[in-house]
Amino acid sequence: MPQTDRFRSQPTTIQPLLDPQPQRLASLDAYRGFVMLAMVSHGFGLPYIARQPGYSSDPFWQRLAYQFDHVPWIGCSFWDLIQPSFMFMVGVAMAFSVAARAQRGQSWRRMALHAAWRSIALVFLGVFLRSVGREQTNFMFVDVVSQIGLGYFFLFLLAGQRPIEQFLWAIGILGLYWLAFYLYPLSEEINDAALGIEPGWKHLTGMAAHWDKNTNLAADVDRWFMNLFPRQEPFAFDAGGYATLNFVPSLATMIFGLLAGELLRSGLGHGKKLLWLVLPGAVGIAAGLALNHFGICPLVKRIWTPSWTLFAAGCTLWMLAGFYLVIEVVRLRSWAFPLVVVGMNSIAIYCLDKLIRGWILGTIRLHLGKEIFSGKDIIAWLNSHIPNLKLPYLRPEFVPLVESIVAIVALWLICYWMYRRKIFLKI
Repeated sequence: MPQTDRFRSQPTTIQPLLDPQPQRLASLDAYRGFVMLAMVSHGFGLPYIARQPGYSSDPFWQRLAYQFDHVPWIGCSFWDLIQPSFMFMVGVAMAFSVAARAQRGQSWRRMALHAAWRSIALVFLGVFLRSVGREQTNFMFVDVVSQIGLGYFFLFLLAGQRPIEQFLWAIGILGLYWLAFYLYPLSEEINDAALGIEPGWKHLTGMAAHWDKNTNLAADVDRWFMNLFPRQEPFAFDAGGYATLNFVPSLATMIFGLLAGELLRSGLGHGKKLLWLVLPGAVGIAAGLALNHFGICPLVKRIWTPSWTLFAAGCTLWMLAGFYLVIEVVRLRSWAFPLVVVGMNSIAIYCLDKLIRGWILGTIRLHLGKEIFSGKDIIAWLNSHIPNLKLPYLRPEFVPLVESIVAIVALWLICYWMYRRKIFLKI
């Protein structure tokens, strides 16, 4: 029996993915590359600059720094949208990947085994990368790669299902997750210090208290689950309030991406595709804001509340629509090449950032001088050799900004070298 026939005989509804032909979207690669470059920029050191004397009271620097750092709890900044964008695109890519494998005649069982292997590999890759440079055991599963891995196989099981079924699964996951948090009993007494809650923390009240920092269902689950793994000290809290159970609602984020991927693969015209990206995006944003405004569910990225999931999905749909409009519809593509280079090797640049970013910067200092990123040696040489030139020295607080730019350039060049040689890291 031919491979295609074996695939068709599987008891699944993945068959619709066989038509139309799968293709690769430059806009998706560009969007992914944009997100990855933002991620490895480490915020360009802007939050650090904004905390320094002379900048801490400057409204411009405070607004700029706000967008390049995670909000403390409720709310959203540009930086908060990086992880949901990454996870959303996993769903988009899933639609194209499964379709391509089906076209090659792979059976459902073979694809399922690959999805299971990829899930396990991603989970442990996240654990490994989060442990780099640490002296103690650090079994944690809140890294974006681990979170993707925890939900990836379940996402695969939904690939090829009817859009309405995928949508209902996503909404059902969010509804049950909201209900589980709401029904979970509140702590009668809260010891802020024991739970890693900062002095002066403004605790949520009323219904929203069920989603307060480190006093919620997910935090209590981690206090049990994390201590099943070997560690030097018992796990009591995550300093940022992140939780392993985030993978459950973030699975809904990936399902929304899967729906978007199926849309982009369809035979609809550009106008209808854009419409089906923009309008649901607006609904998602409005729904998330409304749930937060009326106190039903606060908008918290750190524990991926259902309201956050809807709001972030709306934002990612709008960003994808923007890239799709410019690159696929208007066909302005040349500007996006640097982004595509990174987007086609997203796992590679993520690992490189975690593993060798410090080595790259340290090696540059070793060979070019400890003050290379402040520019003191270069500026002093220029001022002494060029008459009447009096260039000012770079202020110390801007050194992290320069380091980020240098690291991005170095990592991009590695990705470009891999791109030229058709080396693409995949799991």
